Amino acid sequence: MPYSLAIFDLDGTLADSFPWFLRTINDVADRFNFRRVKDEDIEELRHASSREILARLEVPLWKLPAIARHARRLKAEAAAEIALFAGVEAMLRTLAENGVQLALVTSDSEANAREKLGEAAALFAHFDCAASLFGKPAKFRRVVRRAGVQPESVIAIGDEVRDIEAARAAGIACGAVCWGYAAPAALRALGPDHVFERMDEIAPTLARTGRVG
Repeated sequence: MPYSLAIFDLDGTLADSFPWFLRTINDVADRFNFRRVKDEDIEELRHASSREILARLEVPLWKLPAIARHARRLKAEAAAEIALFAGVEAMLRTLAENGVQLALVTSDSEANAREKLGEAAALFAHFDCAASLFGKPAKFRRVVRRAGVQPESVIAIGDEVRDIEAARAAGIACGAVCWGYAAPAALRALGPDHVFERMDEIAPTLARTGRVG
């Protein structure tokens, strides 16, 4: 059965927000009283799961909703600094032209997401935004229901360990990109269905594996 729905993450997958994150994280740490991130910590954190990152930075779970709201406000203010990766719109357009529905599930707000995507936002049939750190499985399942497709015809593509875990929890295929927040080795260790080293591999890989009609 071909993929009929591709669910994308935004930050680190379609939008190059990691540099902004590194510039911003310690201001957020000071505001919410968790550990600052030193330069030497970054690579280790890129190999860690979301729960491991929270533990190492000493972020209590009860603070996450407030941190997320604050981060969304900061992203809205910094929208001009965060661009899409090269080739995103062409890749999305190719998938759409091959009959694949596109969905976006992100922790960011829909307003921020649409601003970052620009004209490419019109290619998406479904948005489910403001996901909590561990809330993606429910959102994936909801998007699948809205799209009216079977889970086995769906793939979620993201750049973090939690994206792979969420796809598996929702019973859908997963693809991992190597240019985002998590280290490629950490993603490969989980054995995702597809690993993409370059943006221009996504649409051809789906077509080459018989996943695009």
